[in-house]
Amino acid sequence: MDEEKFEDDEKHALEGLSVEPAPHKKAHSYSHQLCTNTETHHKRYHQFRHHSFDIPTNLINNNNHGLIYDEDDSDEEFYPYISTSGQVFDAGIGLTMANVLPSSDHQQPLLEFVGGGGGAEIFKVPTRASVHPSRPSCYELRPHPLRETQVGNFLRTIACTETQLWAGLECGIRVWNFSDQYKPGMGIGERARRGDEDAAPFHESTNTTPTLCLMVDSGSRLIWSGHKDGKIRSWKMDQSNADESPFKEGLSWQAHRGSVLSMVMSSYGDIWSGSEGGNIRVWPWESVEKSLSLSPEEKHMAALLVERSFIDLRSQVTVNGVCNISSSDVKCLLSDHIRAKVWAAGSASFSLWDAHTRELLKVYNAEGQIENRVDMSSVQDQATEDEMNAKFVPKSKKEKSQGSSFLQRSRNAIMGAAEAVRRVATKGAGAFAEDSKKTEALVIAADGMIWSGCSNGLLVQWDGNGNRLQDFHHHPCPILCLCIHGSRIWVGYVSGMVQMLDLEGNLLAGWVAHNGPVVKMVVGDNYLFSLATHGGIRGWSLASPGPIDNIIRPELAEKEHLYTRKENFRILVGTWNVGQGRVSQEALAAWLGSAVSDVEIVVVGLQEVEMGAGFLAMSAAKETVGLEGSAMGQWWQDAIGKALDEGSTFERVGSRQLAALLIAIWVRKSLRKHVGDLDVGAVACGLGRAIGNKGGVGLRLRVFDRIMCFVNCHLAAHLEAVNRRNADFDHIYRTMSFTRSSNLLNNAAVGVSSAAQMLRGTNAAAINSAEGKLDLAEADMVIFFGDFNYRLFGISYDEARDFVSQRSFDWLRERDQLRAEMKSGKVFQGMREAIIKFPPTYKFERGKPGLGGYDSGEKKRIPAWCDRVLYRDNRSSTTVECSLGCPVVASIIQYEGCMEVTESDHKPVRCKFDVELAHIDRSVRRQEFGNIFQNNDRIKSILEELHYIPETDVSTTQIVIQNQDTFSLKISNRSREDKVLFQLTCCGQSTAKEDGQA
Repeated sequence: MDEEKFEDDEKHALEGLSVEPAPHKKAHSYSHQLCTNTETHHKRYHQFRHHSFDIPTNLINNNNHGLIYDEDDSDEEFYPYISTSGQVFDAGIGLTMANVLPSSDHQQPLLEFVGGGGGAEIFKVPTRASVHPSRPSCYELRPHPLRETQVGNFLRTIACTETQLWAGLECGIRVWNFSDQYKPGMGIGERARRGDEDAAPFHESTNTTPTLCLMVDSGSRLIWSGHKDGKIRSWKMDQSNADESPFKEGLSWQAHRGSVLSMVMSSYGDIWSGSEGGNIRVWPWESVEKSLSLSPEEKHMAALLVERSFIDLRSQVTVNGVCNISSSDVKCLLSDHIRAKVWAAGSASFSLWDAHTRELLKVYNAEGQIENRVDMSSVQDQATEDEMNAKFVPKSKKEKSQGSSFLQRSRNAIMGAAEAVRRVATKGAGAFAEDSKKTEALVIAADGMIWSGCSNGLLVQWDGNGNRLQDFHHHPCPILCLCIHGSRIWVGYVSGMVQMLDLEGNLLAGWVAHNGPVVKMVVGDNYLFSLATHGGIRGWSLASPGPIDNIIRPELAEKEHLYTRKENFRILVGTWNVGQGRVSQEALAAWLGSAVSDVEIVVVGLQEVEMGAGFLAMSAAKETVGLEGSAMGQWWQDAIGKALDEGSTFERVGSRQLAALLIAIWVRKSLRKHVGDLDVGAVACGLGRAIGNKGGVGLRLRVFDRIMCFVNCHLAAHLEAVNRRNADFDHIYRTMSFTRSSNLLNNAAVGVSSAAQMLRGTNAAAINSAEGKLDLAEADMVIFFGDFNYRLFGISYDEARDFVSQRSFDWLRERDQLRAEMKSGKVFQGMREAIIKFPPTYKFERGKPGLGGYDSGEKKRIPAWCDRVLYRDNRSSTTVECSLGCPVVASIIQYEGCMEVTESDHKPVRCKFDVELAHIDRSVRRQEFGNIFQNNDRIKSILEELHYIPETDVSTTQIVIQNQDTFSLKISNRSREDKVLFQLTCCGQSTAKEDGQA
């Protein structure tokens, strides 16, 4: 039987393949042929034509090799197997047919070869489910938005009142009413901007500069916000927005020249604000209260009144330019109402102040040691102070200040150098580790203890006088935020982990709350709300983890069909070793342009874009400082974009270049709104694992909320270097870490917190190592492609040419190094490849068309399938049914080399995937969660227990303090079993007018 006749028969067999098995292990009629070889190159065919057969009962699935075989059959007889979902396995060589269900245009999936070793360790398919099986139940007030939709609108911080959750944005203020928290989103095309379609209904303010901090003033029923432009603004709680128009600010004033980084209200009602350069200012409550009482027409006068009332604490403790407190940014302010003190935290030191007299009590470092040294105020700090006080300082004082500026700068420089020498001399190498000990968060517990969180993951307990008591280290990643409510402490980490502790620092529970850094947590309406750096907000019951989760999980899982949505689309992947050349548009059209009519995503990987020792060395040097790309790489992207009709049909989303390797991605405009969060990665495998002539470049992005990774590789060359190629793949798979690129088109979307992004980028590899997770292993779909350089073994040049001319690819496949290594589980473990039915794509003489163009020079390199495309989706077994438990199911419908293209010594290869994807309708699931949470009787009982108050005595319910009179308040807990936590709210007088203006 000739080879072409065999392939035609096989094609017809697949067209007649049935997808449902007959009862009693009977498979429906179909036709299938298999061609193998023996040591004497004899071809053996197993033919099954239009008949039914019994599947042996001892047929088992061997997950280590990804194929089904008969344990008792020593002769390796072939047993085709069809699963209930239509997947075919070939026991002899590990074949599988994925997604046999025909597509709308009747393109049938191709037979696939499955590599061994896919079910173990890092090559195990990630677990997916409609409801997370191991973490506490939660709902998404604001689902994770695509990063590209948040440019200029990132959420930076959140705060809670009794009835609302407030959020600070880069462009203003947003507020959610708890009465609306379970309601469906406004959908695409409605009032919500892109990225907020599935968020619960909210209201927004008029535009402002970026909001950096929020403070709740329950007494005055106000929210105070600190902004990047140095202003402090007030917003009225619970204001009506019936007309859906943006709400406006109340009292506002210019508080600092630099950004307002932190705010707190002292026990005396004063507002303390921290800014850059160690600047701390106090705004007396008397001035604020008087300004709030003025009418809207007197708004300018009100602002001026507050502005002139400030007390500059840094100036108070600065004598002759020498300041007793640190000049680092004041990231955290904390009011200790019990002791009437205020804590201010810089990156590596604390200052403790008397809230009444505003006197400096103590300065100490993160180790608890009292700081005897002094820091010099910087020139910028002095300039800031001069400018802010210019209108209040007499002319003679300004002239004196200007006249001493040269001496001031000189002294600053000398003292700064001396301080650097002192740090190195006293701490040695440890001085360079100070950045890892920065204080990121500061809170006070109900028992009066102070807790600080550091960027090295350390949690420190302090007493009210600034004495360090003890520290805890429960997680290796940096701490970004802390939250305390009652007898519980929650810790948010850069890894996305949230831990719950008791007031003694004992770890009670921990779970991964987000797939990004947790930058802020607050408590409100029986929930702990967590904000991730990507802008997603989740609500966790205060009763979690506990019995309440065992109620919500199964009930929410039962409603899976209500919030499951399915999508179908196609991906075209192209790979080409271009051999340092440029090509014509005709060649690109033949390779890519002719295959994209039914494709939504196009990913292209190129190798040897540019070579040469000088270029490679320069590229390696640029990588060390975060620079990437080249003029040649840009030319290729533009040329491919032209072939894809970029701008009209497709949009370029991003790229990554590592020396000679380039990967780029285009998305059809109709799908673009569902694709984003593009991150990039690169791993060098060249000389010393540092040079990018060999290695891998990758892209990671979200498609309908599922993670897909694409990796373009160029592995070690030469016939005998099989082990090196295997090692290159293993190195790439284990070490590739995805981060944002400085070259991304949407680079403006930098993120919420610069500190969080710096920590995330710096510690990405450490985080992955500590948690035992790899970026590629956690993806729903991974596609590897490129010049893998695996050759044909056990065959001569002439023999290979003969078999190619006869199209005897079945025999050549048995001599394929990659197939042999995959079958033994040594490389690309568990990955799939369509059965190759095109000629080897290497090595050709440039410009020679047809199969006669194979290398005929002195070396006569044996033809080989160097250029390949492999993938792994969510399937961990024979099932191919797409669901929330197996959300991405793919099949290959086209896999071919473009033999007519002659511009390189490699032929370009293209592979088309048909992808079925299941995802969650976040808006619907939030509704269902709310129905369960509000209507389940057992949940109601659990929540009532949280609000149980033991028998108590309060001597009075109202205290009116006038003229500094003293009143005694006695609160007694008469229960001998339960602890009682009381919150006292001091209400201001005349803080709001009758017309509602603050």
